[in-house]
Amino acid sequence: MGLQIPTSSSDMGMEAFNKQIQDVEKQVDKLSGLLRKLKDANEESKSVTKASAMKAIKKRMEKDIDEVGKIARNVKAKLEAISKENLANRKKPGCEKGTSVDRSRMNVMNALTKKFKDLMTEFQTLRQKIQDEYREVVERRVITVTGTRPDEETIDHLIETGNSEQIFQKAIQEQGRGQVLNTVEEIQERHDAVKEIEKKLLDLQQIYLDMAVLVEAQGEILDNIESQVATAVSSVQTGTTALQKAKKLQKNSRKWMCIAIIILLLIVAVIVVGVLKPWQSNKGA
Repeated sequence: MGLQIPTSSSDMGMEAFNKQIQDVEKQVDKLSGLLRKLKDANEESKSVTKASAMKAIKKRMEKDIDEVGKIARNVKAKLEAISKENLANRKKPGCEKGTSVDRSRMNVMNALTKKFKDLMTEFQTLRQKIQDEYREVVERRVITVTGTRPDEETIDHLIETGNSEQIFQKAIQEQGRGQVLNTVEEIQERHDAVKEIEKKLLDLQQIYLDMAVLVEAQGEILDNIESQVATAVSSVQTGTTALQKAKKLQKNSRKWMCIAIIILLLIVAVIVVGVLKPWQSNKGA
């Protein structure tokens, strides 16, 4: 992600912070890879017509989802720990609230947490996609075997129970049990897979909710820090402007004071000359 912030020779906690961020990034990248695998497996499952093939896909997906849950919980714990460390780090000299170091840490943390939260959202989107496509696949299977489009109630019952043999009774009588049995078994296996995958993916929803709360909290902290920094910058600018005006006024005051002194000296000189009248003294001599 390139979220690391540069370290310096002074100990401001940057080296440890960067290492933690890199470790979490690696875990998040693993989750992205597992998400791609699950999406590919789901696409593969849509064209499967045999129970054995569906069972193999189900096994792979469950294994990957278990790994997702393990990694996601670990990432969540690490992000929460880093968030607490960011607050504690403010006690170090030069790392106080609002400093460049503090803002950098908060920005990096917020970006990584948001990326993880968005990833958890994608898993929930996949869960909903699997549910929607399951309904479409089951409906196609029924149409293929029976030659008729089932009503909504029939599909709902089939999705809920996975029991399709009753629906295919007429087809069994006409085509023979052996020819329809593969479809019955495949639908049952697909039902079991969807229900189990849905349950496991639903467990990730709480992690998503926790991360959403953390992102919001960090966003408020960042907004508060940026607001304080903006206010401080504005105050400094206002102070600088006032200082410049004061200097200008002071310079002008000195200028007028010098002029006033010169004028005063000229007046005194004129008065002195008028009183002493040196030209009359010279004439009397």
